[in-house]
Amino acid sequence: MTMLTRLQPSRLWTFFAQICQIPHPSKQEQTLSDWIASLVATQKLSLKSDAKGNLLISKAATAGMEQRQSVILQAHLDMVPQASNGHDFSCDPIQPYIDGNWVRAKGTTLGADNGIGVAACLAVLTDPSLKHGPLEVLFTVDEEAGMGGAFALQPDWLQGKILINTDAEQDGDIYMGCAGGLEAKLCFELTFEPNPADYQTYQLQLTGLRGGHSGLDIHEGRGNANQLLCRTLFRYATSITDPNKCSEWRHLAECHTTGSLCAGFNSN
Repeated sequence: MTMLTRLQPSRLWTFFAQICQIPHPSKQEQTLSDWIASLVATQKLSLKSDAKGNLLISKAATAGMEQRQSVILQAHLDMVPQASNGHDFSCDPIQPYIDGNWVRAKGTTLGADNGIGVAACLAVLTDPSLKHGPLEVLFTVDEEAGMGGAFALQPDWLQGKILINTDAEQDGDIYMGCAGGLEAKLCFELTFEPNPADYQTYQLQLTGLRGGHSGLDIHEGRGNANQLLCRTLFRYATSITDPNKCSEWRHLAECHTTGSLCAGFNSN
């Protein structure tokens, strides 16, 4: 934590370093919520929570600014839990480090999405020198796995009319709207049959792809394991019925093989 606290603004980076020490993958944000509640209590601020686990913190306006427009700051508490080692996101802390002009994590996602936004909100709430109108801070849960916290918000929970979402992508840019998102689940009825005794079964796994964000990197043409494995299966199935295609696949078909393709699933 000491390394990050050398960065400026110190208040923001100190909070982010503390957040990294608290496990908070999607659907497991309670420990981080409890820590925030304890912090809010020391600041004598108003705190509400709903049934989903969202938090709403209110801070009165600075004297003389009570008539200013109320502003809401918003961030989400959860992070995407991806690791290249044996990291257990339910109990192990993130290990951030400074690499030139970047802050990275050892063997895992950093959780800056949206931990740095949470840290920014906490820095604003706890800065006694900051002058402001009525202020609300909204922390939602389960954002990365489908916007569960945002969907559960009650319409009368917030009082402010201006909301600043701290989960942005580019420094210096302000977004005036959002396109939203859609998650589709396709279900098919399958009939399974036992493999004949002389069949051999293979499992094909595709690993080592670069990955990327489903929104930010969608235009870069990076490999998608689900798509590539489905194309492989389609090519294999085609070769069985067309003797002029893919002789290497024909050899496998004649050996009575079946396959299991495993690519995995991640909401974000």
